Amino acid sequence: MSGPQRLIAHLDMDAFYASVELLRYPELRGKAVVIGGGRRHQPEAHVDPATGVIHRRFSTLRGYVGRGVATTATYEARAFGLRSAMSLMKAAALAPDTVLLPVDFDEYRRYSRLFKAAVRTLAPLVEDRGIDEIYLDLTHVDPPDRADTEHPDPWDKARKVARALKHAVRAATGLSCSIAVAPNKLLAKIASELDKPDGLTIVRPGDVTERIWPLPARRINGIGPKSAARLEALGIRTIGELAAADRAMLVEQFGTHYGAWLNDAAHGRDERPVVTFSEPKSISRETTFERDLSAGRDRDALSRIFTELCEGVSDDLRRKGYVGRTIGLKLRYDNFKTVTRDQTIAQPTHDAQAIRRAAGECLKRVPLTRRIRLLGVRVGGLMPEGEAAETAAPVVREPTPSLF
Repeated sequence: MSGPQRLIAHLDMDAFYASVELLRYPELRGKAVVIGGGRRHQPEAHVDPATGVIHRRFSTLRGYVGRGVATTATYEARAFGLRSAMSLMKAAALAPDTVLLPVDFDEYRRYSRLFKAAVRTLAPLVEDRGIDEIYLDLTHVDPPDRADTEHPDPWDKARKVARALKHAVRAATGLSCSIAVAPNKLLAKIASELDKPDGLTIVRPGDVTERIWPLPARRINGIGPKSAARLEALGIRTIGELAAADRAMLVEQFGTHYGAWLNDAAHGRDERPVVTFSEPKSISRETTFERDLSAGRDRDALSRIFTELCEGVSDDLRRKGYVGRTIGLKLRYDNFKTVTRDQTIAQPTHDAQAIRRAAGECLKRVPLTRRIRLLGVRVGGLMPEGEAAETAAPVVREPTPSLF
């Protein structure tokens, strides 16, 4: 006897960072806005002394010079071809009058916690996939206003639950999200993009041929640009063409595991469960500078950024209830060479000063003759804070001040 129909949802916030900024600056609604600038692009505000009304002056992409990239963009900006990970200089060439706002990850994380808490009040089986997306197992979840019927249609029930989830997210955050419900995670992930923004999509097993197969093969999460190019060289452009391809040929071309997975994915087969909890291996923060910084001439700026990164990692550790012993440093130079260094400390910590001291020790082990384009700090070897009390603490020498 078969069990209940498996109902897996993928919830994706719509243009998340940009939407959060529009709550802060509602006068930008309906305008092309891109998020990705540094602090110098913070809006300037002044108060009209006669009326008390706040007026803001926003930066635009016109004349932008720098190495920044777009983190996200409003749908109005996307209409001009702007997209995530695009260089801001290229975006400026496409749409110079687009408003440019700085990123504010602390605010985005706050809204992320709000929407996930709202979701869990209705559907507790949640797999966290990042700041703006989650998977949910809705198989045994009933809608808040469920009808008193003994055997409701599972897909009708799923639609009602998804609608309730969308209402809960909007009530908690003022933001919209797109939800797709499907028999598994792979199909739900694909389908959540079909009706954005503010979409609610249901993909039943029998819908795969009509809704999924016409899409580009690249839409399958796990097929990257290189694999898509190799598939296209074989004459395979759509998911349907991939499904029709010979499984043995795919295995021959892509290897046993990946080739078989390509065949399964194209047919919408995916048995992965919704994983509600997994221990993080590390927590990190990094930043890419708008211009390359010199350890000599820009020492004060680097010192400030270094401290902020350590404090940010410390805040993340405290909020999630972890401490760690392995402190890591990441540097990328102006020639794009990346170096990393780690140091294991005696006692697990989430203290910002302890993290900075250890990261400073790592800094002494890297050359600082070239200009720096990226700086990052990582804490690994994590354990729950409550388990750290009995950790042995061998004597180590006190770290000396860092180089910046």
